Amino acid sequence: MKLTVVGGGSTYTPELIDGFARLRDTLPIEELVLVDPAADRLELVGGLARRIFARQDHPGRIVTTSLLEEGIEGADAVLLQLRVGGQAAREQDETWPLDCGCVGQETTGAGGLAKALRTVPVVLDIAERVRRTNPDAWIIDFTNPVGIVTRALLQAGHKAVGLCNVAIGFQRKFARMLGVTPGEVHLDHVGLNHLTWETGVRLGGPEGEDVLPELLSRYGDTIAADLHLPRPLLDRLGVVPSYYLRYYYAHDEVVRELRTKPSRAAEVAAMERRLLEMYADPALDEKPELLAKRGGAYYSEAAVDLAAGLLGDTRSRPEGPSVEGGGGRGAAGSPYQVVNTYNRGTLPFLPDDAVIEVQAAVGAKGATPLSVPAVDPLYAGLMAQVTAYEELALEAALRGGRDRVFRALLAHPLVGQYEYAETLTDQLIAHNREHLAWA
Repeated sequence: MKLTVVGGGSTYTPELIDGFARLRDTLPIEELVLVDPAADRLELVGGLARRIFARQDHPGRIVTTSLLEEGIEGADAVLLQLRVGGQAAREQDETWPLDCGCVGQETTGAGGLAKALRTVPVVLDIAERVRRTNPDAWIIDFTNPVGIVTRALLQAGHKAVGLCNVAIGFQRKFARMLGVTPGEVHLDHVGLNHLTWETGVRLGGPEGEDVLPELLSRYGDTIAADLHLPRPLLDRLGVVPSYYLRYYYAHDEVVRELRTKPSRAAEVAAMERRLLEMYADPALDEKPELLAKRGGAYYSEAAVDLAAGLLGDTRSRPEGPSVEGGGGRGAAGSPYQVVNTYNRGTLPFLPDDAVIEVQAAVGAKGATPLSVPAVDPLYAGLMAQVTAYEELALEAALRGGRDRVFRALLAHPLVGQYEYAETLTDQLIAHNREHLAWA
């Protein structure tokens, strides 16, 4: 089995490598290729990756290259983890929206739109080159904004599934609280990428007992503190929103906070410099503890699980019941996983070609969403509005033009006012002109 990671020079990569090494029985990789145009970073990350494999006695071969076609040839799956413009572009995404009193964040609002406009054309070019070189390869997208990028890939006819680590983080957290293994926890996870709610926490699978009320009763203070939301709000909702919902539920509070502290991009850039210094140490042969603060917790386990399902490797997957009854996602190789894929009627209030983030049965033919109970209008309404924004954002990314950028910003619930949309459109274009061919 050959896997290729595009963006392999990322400081995230050792987290992925560690998962590949630990879970080699689930995903028996013979060759892992790290592709990145930044040769200096790639050399450091590649060296550490080889040492991690050696420490854990993984027999696979790790190859590094700056040539995409060379890296993707013969790959069974290609994982995308890109950041077009690097941390410098992220720094801008997180700062200029604040001038209008809007949240500055890299995956949602005006900053998220800027990232989508920079990223979609690059990802589609890579995917087309994968299709020409290796048409049978699966594309696993971890590149933000995952929902928009995955929708672009699917609409272009690529074999693609989007992946985020929010759900697996909740699963692990709830398992610890309940004193059970992660594989026993099945989430009723519903929404769009970075706009999701845990509406149930079931033991044993989709039909298992819902213990979410118990979790909220016993651990509501802890959960609320982790989300930086008030406990009474969780009690009134009766669900657990992802931490990205704070940008919507406490928008003005978040803006005040962001104006008084360094950007997350600045924090991450400093962390990356330190990580690269650590990666250069030839004695380092495991992922450093600092990497946990970089973000992407459990990313590697989610990626292994998804790749194993898509590539049809069932050697370590337990026999389980059909999609309709039981099973559960958690241990790598489970048939169920939270992914980003086409709606296709799963949520009847959204278009079929919307990309949603829900539990799905993952197999060699792709991801098939499990049925979802009726969604509360409180969440369905916000999902519908953000879906409309994502459609307009993708149109702007594919076709360009100031008017299309304005329409997308006006549609986003974190912007919404025409004066803000006008100003933010001009700022977005000014800060991203080098990445926008039409500008």
